[in-house]
Amino acid sequence: MFFHRKMFFLFLLPSFGGVLVFVLLPFLDVLKRSFSTAVTGQFCGLQNYQTIFTNTAFLLAVKNTVRFTFVCIPLLVVIGLVIALPISRLKDGAVIKSLYLFPLAMPTATVVVVWKMFFYRQGFLNLILTRAGEWTGLWGEVRTDYLGTGAAFWVLVFSYIWKNTGYTVVLWLAGIWGISGELLEAARVDGANGRQCFFRIVLPNLKGSLYTIVILSFLNSFKIYREAYLVAGSYPQQDIYLLQHLFNNWFVNLDLDKMAAAAVCVGGFLFAVIMLLQRMWDRQD
Repeated sequence: MFFHRKMFFLFLLPSFGGVLVFVLLPFLDVLKRSFSTAVTGQFCGLQNYQTIFTNTAFLLAVKNTVRFTFVCIPLLVVIGLVIALPISRLKDGAVIKSLYLFPLAMPTATVVVVWKMFFYRQGFLNLILTRAGEWTGLWGEVRTDYLGTGAAFWVLVFSYIWKNTGYTVVLWLAGIWGISGELLEAARVDGANGRQCFFRIVLPNLKGSLYTIVILSFLNSFKIYREAYLVAGSYPQQDIYLLQHLFNNWFVNLDLDKMAAAAVCVGGFLFAVIMLLQRMWDRQD
């Protein structure tokens, strides 16, 4: 028993050492800096936290980031499931699902160029709408700058869903194909229709997949900054000014004390949300 326990800790040591050196110690350093001034390093208590929570840019970035997350994740989960269900019934579903991963393989710079060509004032979307208006006679020339108005938020939502739907479909398919066919056959023999099989058998058996998808989607929603930054720069339209923009601007201005305090708050919030989701799933089990 002692030998097995010793081997367990030996195998665990490299992984724990990597987490300690590259995650825990840097985070502890950030936590220390959040209570210190940026230049002198003197202890300043909660002053940095008071500063960020009264900062207009920080409050705007938090509001936009939370809004983006709560809009995108439900849409992504539902759209992925709606696509995965019919694919799961196809014989070539394993081949088709690989096509949905194509957006993940595209470089971010390429995606940004496409969005610029499509959504700018002289972009393809305005051209299509203008032609449709001329053909129907319902409206005239359309010259909306979608990336410079409140519509920029929905452009960003579309970009996120388009890029992340692929892995969501793959995860849903893995969960659906993992459900016992005998269980579904037994339900049909007992007289259950397709709707009853879905809500009584398929959905309850997809809780594990749903948890994984929600967590990954939640974390990936914080990676949309690359597209937003390359499309609109450091100071985009206010509806897509996210926390990542704020962190970038504070880093450029060397506001490391405020940046550290904000990073601690964001890290604590992410940890709390993940633990809350884990507890919710454990209760359902």
